[in-house]
Amino acid sequence: MKSKATSFDIAHMAGVSQSTVSRALSDSPLVNAETRERIKKIAKDLNYKVDKNASNLRRQHSLTLALLLFEDPTSDDSLINPFFISMLGSITKATAAAGYDLLVSFQNLKDDWHAVYEDSNKADGLILLGYGSYTDYEYKLSQLEEQGTRFLRWGAPDKKHPGVSIGCDNFLGGVEITKHLVTLGHRSFAFIGIADESAPEFKARYDGFITVLAQGGFDISKIVQKDAISTELAGYKAAMEILDGEHPDAIVCASDLIAMGAIRAIRSKGLKVPRDLAVVGYDNIQISEFASTPLTTVQQNTQLAGELLVSNLLKMIHNEPVKDYLMPPELIVRESCGAGFKAS
Repeated sequence: MKSKATSFDIAHMAGVSQSTVSRALSDSPLVNAETRERIKKIAKDLNYKVDKNASNLRRQHSLTLALLLFEDPTSDDSLINPFFISMLGSITKATAAAGYDLLVSFQNLKDDWHAVYEDSNKADGLILLGYGSYTDYEYKLSQLEEQGTRFLRWGAPDKKHPGVSIGCDNFLGGVEITKHLVTLGHRSFAFIGIADESAPEFKARYDGFITVLAQGGFDISKIVQKDAISTELAGYKAAMEILDGEHPDAIVCASDLIAMGAIRAIRSKGLKVPRDLAVVGYDNIQISEFASTPLTTVQQNTQLAGELLVSNLLKMIHNEPVKDYLMPPELIVRESCGAGFKAS
């Protein structure tokens, strides 16, 4: 045997073609499990090492995925929505487990990010996290589709949207958290968060909220809704407007960050959460558990989200079919919802 084994040596010993060896060593489902294990054992016995650069050139793949994080308005200089921090960790682990590298890039929504990776061949596929107004973002997604870029995005699936989405069932999340508030005895409500097509995730949460109240016989015309992006400042300003009049029993916020701002506004008015009114959020970011009044919220499984984004993007890269997927939400009950307090 030569000093350095080749894939042709393995093919000869296994009685298969060299292409079968390459597929087996990359865990391709086109090779049955028994053959894959036999080939891997031979490779191990021969101390065979895959020449990653040569393999990439043959397949014209970079073995790199790109994660594009879009800038969000934040209270610090990070410009990263805290919700995406845990998902970033999950995506990194899932990418490494698949034998790929991960290129993380921060993008301004105004940039021509939709053309950069197609032109440079930096990555085999893109994962997109975060966006501003979906009506502006949609055009660039259409461009990605037209140029044949393989991409997945975290977000709300819609029959009209370009590309494939992995997301959480935001409508069901809105339903579950509102039902919980009604069960606790709250009878008047407000909602803080954009509730139109430019913010489909927030809108789905609002739709779930309003559906429960409509079905419960509440007077929908009396329910206050204030627009707000996902920042503490926006939540604070919207809540201050709501509190200028007779305050509701409960404020449902489209995100935890909005809820944090709303709680600060309530306290500035000399009121207490949850004694005077309940506040709930959405996302279950880390700080929500450790706030001075722990926040009732809806959790989206970021661990599963990262794994699904990576596994489905790899399917796309290998020309396997993929489709939109909605994960189930989980209601997280803490003090801010008013459990133990009877609404007036």
